[in-house]
Amino acid sequence: MELIVYEMKRLVLEGFVFGQHMANLPRDDDGNLIVRIGHSPDPDDAFMFHAMTTNAFPTPGYNFVHELQDIETLNHRAMNQELEVSAVSIHAYPDISDHYALMNCGASMGEGYGPMIVAKKGLSLEDAQASTIAVPGLKTSAYLGLRLAWGDVNVEVVPFDEIIPRILDDTYECGLIIHEGQLTYVEHDLNVLIDLGVWWNERTDGWPMPLGGNVVRRDLGQKVMEDITMYTKMSIEHSIAHPEEALEFAKAWGRGIDDETNQKFVTMYVNDRTIDYKPEGRSSIRRFLKEGQELGMIRNDFDVETLSFIGAVE
Repeated sequence: MELIVYEMKRLVLEGFVFGQHMANLPRDDDGNLIVRIGHSPDPDDAFMFHAMTTNAFPTPGYNFVHELQDIETLNHRAMNQELEVSAVSIHAYPDISDHYALMNCGASMGEGYGPMIVAKKGLSLEDAQASTIAVPGLKTSAYLGLRLAWGDVNVEVVPFDEIIPRILDDTYECGLIIHEGQLTYVEHDLNVLIDLGVWWNERTDGWPMPLGGNVVRRDLGQKVMEDITMYTKMSIEHSIAHPEEALEFAKAWGRGIDDETNQKFVTMYVNDRTIDYKPEGRSSIRRFLKEGQELGMIRNDFDVETLSFIGAVE
């Protein structure tokens, strides 16, 4: 009897606290909860969120507002708990894990491909490793992958879309490229010194390389986190089922790429794994972060083994 009374009190208290959180969150004129979603202005993210952005299906009780910024900015905004939902680098997740939970959908994972170090032809691997490498951010998963592969190298942070131009004008001898640069580098006759997705795939017996994920703020409460995750998954599924419209929408964020490159890039990073990480995807994330801890780049008190994913069926 005492146990039943205790459980009722706990549920009442949780409901009260949950109600307080909900009362403090903004709502639109129709009473829908306004949920701000931060994601990168890139074709794969645009494709993923196309259905939610264009209200392609009803989301009763929720009004999703999209804020587009580069991934390094989103990483830092998540550290300040500014957005209800955000795309983040897997590398950055442990720093925000007290306040955000990882969704089981929205993954960007390299299935035998990923960020690359590129340079003009003729630069040796040894000279590249001894040079100052342009990188897109110190909290990007690409940078953690680079450190795992090449160790303690000299780097300078450069906006991701300026890395190839800075190699071409000889500001840097090599750089770490992400996003559509992983396809467009060939147009500039650059040489790949290492593909980190291939490197990770080979050393993990075929696991995909973790790059980005979607997180949802814990103070929204379990039900709201699950609702938002459900709608995000529905948006991804809708775009995959109706690719023509979503690809046309995504192309606007491709910085001048053609239709073929747009489709190739989107399908690289929006696929069945984006709908569900799947067991090997979740295991790959845990290993990636564990190796980051061993390198001293991930906080030691982050419990990799108990990392959970909203919406996952383990």
